[in-house]
Amino acid sequence: MNTFLNSDKSIYLQISEIIETDILRGILLEDEKVPSTNELTKQYTINPATAAKGISLLVAEGILYKKRGIGMFVSPGAREQILEKRRKLFKEQYIPKLLQEAASIGLSKEEVIRTIETGGDFA
Repeated sequence: MNTFLNSDKSIYLQISEIIETDILRGILLEDEKVPSTNELTKQYTINPATAAKGISLLVAEGILYKKRGIGMFVSPGAREQILEKRRKLFKEQYIPKLLQEAASIGLSKEEVIRTIETGGDFA
């Protein structure tokens, strides 16, 4: 969890995304304790309420669950849930923008596919 915060989006959203990414990378596993609000507050020098809001968002989505008096833990199936959520986001937000930009610079669908297949080289 050595990620830096930026001003691109709300800090609480960045906190939730950092935790999600750690789950995706296998840094945080199912039923494993996640950093506490106090730990996040110290690590990122943020307001405790902001850290709590980021964690609460993940609890509301079912990605984390609370063990009373112990802390927050990664829910079973959280990794798959995050993958599904991010794939949907990718299809709904990134692909349309990519295709729109490609069309605006005169790239055909086939050229976009070929460019992706070659790792970014225009062939």
